[in-house]
Amino acid sequence: MHQSSLSTRRRAAVAGIASLASVVLLAGCAGSPSAESSDGSEPISGEIVWADFGGPTNEARQEIYFDPFTADTGVEVTSVVVNDAVQNEMMAGEEGDYDATHVGLDIVYASKDNVIQIPEEYQDQALPEDIRAYAFGTFYVGHAQGYLTSTFPDGGPQTWADFWDVDAFPGKRAWPGSPGSYDSSCEIALLADGVAPDDLYPLDLDRCTEKLDELRPDMVFYSSYPEIQQLLVSGSAAVAMGPSGQYAALRNAGEDVTVSWDQAIVAPNVIAIPAKAPNPDAILALVEVFHDPELQAEFAERTNYGPGNPDAYDFIPEDVQDNLVTAPSHTTIVYQDSAVRSTMTEELLNWYTAWLAS
Repeated sequence: MHQSSLSTRRRAAVAGIASLASVVLLAGCAGSPSAESSDGSEPISGEIVWADFGGPTNEARQEIYFDPFTADTGVEVTSVVVNDAVQNEMMAGEEGDYDATHVGLDIVYASKDNVIQIPEEYQDQALPEDIRAYAFGTFYVGHAQGYLTSTFPDGGPQTWADFWDVDAFPGKRAWPGSPGSYDSSCEIALLADGVAPDDLYPLDLDRCTEKLDELRPDMVFYSSYPEIQQLLVSGSAAVAMGPSGQYAALRNAGEDVTVSWDQAIVAPNVIAIPAKAPNPDAILALVEVFHDPELQAEFAERTNYGPGNPDAYDFIPEDVQDNLVTAPSHTTIVYQDSAVRSTMTEELLNWYTAWLAS
C-alpha cells in the first residue's frame, strides 16, 4: 500500500543505517567479531536469518516488511521457527545462526549485554526508555478475555473478577495449559482477587495459586493458541483468556466476537539482534523499515496488535483502533512490568509448571 513512497525514502536511508552499524556495534558490543569486521564501507549483502513463531504474524511481516526490503536491497530474509536452544545461547552471548529473534521484553531486560543496540532515530518510542535501545519490531499483545457475542446476548464478563464469576456468567473458561504459556496468568489472578494494578509487583505467587485453584474446576486447558478459537466456536468454553490475536482471527473468519479490554494485560513482544548476529549491517538496515509508521499501521490492521511507534496511530482507522489493545481509547489496560518479570522468569516457569501438574 505504501511501498512506492517507502522505497524512495529507504534507498537513501539504507546506506546511512548500514554505515551506522559499525558505530552501534562498537558502542553496544565492543570486542565481538562483528564489531571488528563491520566498517560500513561495503553495501549490505548476503541474507538475514529471522527467527519467530511463524503463522499469520510471520506472513504479515513477509508481505509488509521483508518483501519490499528485499526488492530495495537484494538481501533475502529467511524465516525460521524459533529454536529455544539456539535463541537462549545467542541471548547469552554465544554464536548462532540468527540475525534477529522474537522474544518477550523480559528476556531483553535480562540479556541487555548480549544484544546489538538500535540507532536512536529508529527506536520504538512506545517501549520504556530504559529498554528501547535494545529491541525493535515491537508489537503489543493483549492478554484479554473474549467470547462469542451470542454466548452472552445480554452482556458478558468485563473484568477478571467477572471472569471468575461462573454463577453470573456460566460456562467453562479456556485457559493456557502449557508450562511455557503462563503469559499473564498470575497478574490476571491477582486482579481477579482485588489487587490494584499499581500493586501487582512483585508478584505474589502463593496468592496467584490460591486464586487459580478457585477457578480450576471450571477451566478447559488449551495447549496451543489456535485451540482458543476451536473451544469458543464449539461451545466447549464460554469465555477464553488468551492473546488478542486469536480473537482477531475469529473475527476475520466471520465470527461475532466480543473482547473486553477492561484490565487486559498488555505484553510487549519484540525482536532482538544478538550480539553475534552473522549479518549485523543487514539486520540494522531492516530496522529502519520496521520503524516506518505507515508500515506499522498496515501490520496493526492485519494482525490487531498494537504498534511500537505511536505515530502509526495517525494511519490507523478508528474502527481498527478499537481492536488494538493499546488504542488511546482503552484507558483501563494494565501493562506488564517486564523489568520485574525479567528477574523471575525461571521462578514463573517453575511455578506454573508445578501448578499445572498439581
